[in-house]
Amino acid sequence: MYSFRNDYSEIAHKNILDALSKYASEQNVGYGLDSHSSNARKLIRKQIDRDIDVDVRFLIGGTSCNKIVISHVLRPFEAVIAATTGHINVHEAGAIEASGHKVITVPSHNGKLLPADITKVVHEHVDEHMVVPKMVYISNATETGSIYTKAELTAISKVCHVHNLILYVDGARLGAALTAIGNDLTINDIAQLTDLFYIGGTKNGTLFGEALVIVNDDLKNNFRHSIKQNGGMLAKGFITGIQFEALFTDDLFFKLAKHANEVANILKNKLTDLNVEFFASSSTNQQFINLDNNIITRLLEKYDFEIWNKGNTSSAIRLVTSWATPIEAVDEFINDLKAILNK
Repeated sequence: MYSFRNDYSEIAHKNILDALSKYASEQNVGYGLDSHSSNARKLIRKQIDRDIDVDVRFLIGGTSCNKIVISHVLRPFEAVIAATTGHINVHEAGAIEASGHKVITVPSHNGKLLPADITKVVHEHVDEHMVVPKMVYISNATETGSIYTKAELTAISKVCHVHNLILYVDGARLGAALTAIGNDLTINDIAQLTDLFYIGGTKNGTLFGEALVIVNDDLKNNFRHSIKQNGGMLAKGFITGIQFEALFTDDLFFKLAKHANEVANILKNKLTDLNVEFFASSSTNQQFINLDNNIITRLLEKYDFEIWNKGNTSSAIRLVTSWATPIEAVDEFINDLKAILNK
C-alpha cells in the first residue's frame, strides 16, 4: 500500500540522517545552545536581509509552535483572527483556546484571509465586553494548498499595521509555498512583512522540528521562558539544530519542497486528463479531488489518503506528495484510478 496521506510518512531525508549519524557520539550543550543550532540560525539568517535582526528558535512541531507563539504574544483578553479552515481552528484540539485565547474565525477564500475580513473583525470588537483582536494568523501554504502572493501578503501586512495587529505566518509547508508555480515571495519578503513566521521542517524532510523566526523586537524578550513553560524546550535541542543545519546547506530545503510540488503537478495534470473534479485549487503538494464513494472504497484497498470532506454519495479526498514521492507511485495511482473509472 502506498500512502498519499501526508508529507511526513517517511522518517527523514538521507542528508538529515547522515548528519545525525555523523554527530551521534558528539557531546553538545543542551536546550538549543549548541554550536549546530547556532550555525543553523546563521544559515537561516542568510536568507534574510542583514538590516533585519531576527531571532531564530527551534521548536518541536507545528501545534506546539503555534501554541507557544500565541500564548507568549497575547495578553489574556486578546484574540487571534484566522480563517475558518486555519490549522489553529480545525486541527489543534482547541490548543489555542485552552491557553486562554479566543480564535475569531472569518470566511476562508480558498484557504486565505482577505484584508477586508480582518478590518471587519476589528470594527466589530469595540469595547471591554469583548475580546480584543490582536493577532492575525495565516498559513502559507494554506490548509487547502493555496499560496499567498507578495501583493496579498503586503495588503494583509498593511491592514495589520493600521490596526496595530501582529501578523504571524504558520509555515508548516512554507517550502511548498516558496517553490510553487506562481509564487513570488521569498523568506526575506516574509521577514519584511510579518512579525513572526516559522519554517517547517517536519513536512519537508526532517525527523521533526520547525524554525521560528521572530522579527518584531518587542516579541523577543523572554521567549525561551515561554518555550520552557509550554513544554517545548527539548533537552537534546542539538538534534533539531543538526537537522536544520543540513536542511539549509546546499539549498536542500528548497530542493525537497520543489520535488514534492513537481510530483504533485504531474499528479494534477494526469487527474485533469481524466476529467476528475477538483475540490480546491492548489499549486502545491496537496491536491484535493471529488470522487464517488464507491470509487474511494476501491482506491483505499491499495492506497492510503485522507477523506477531506465526507458526503453521502461522493466525497473530497486529499492526495499529498512529499520529498520522497516517486513518479512511479503517481503513475500507478493514475492507472488504477483510470481502470476503476472505465469499469
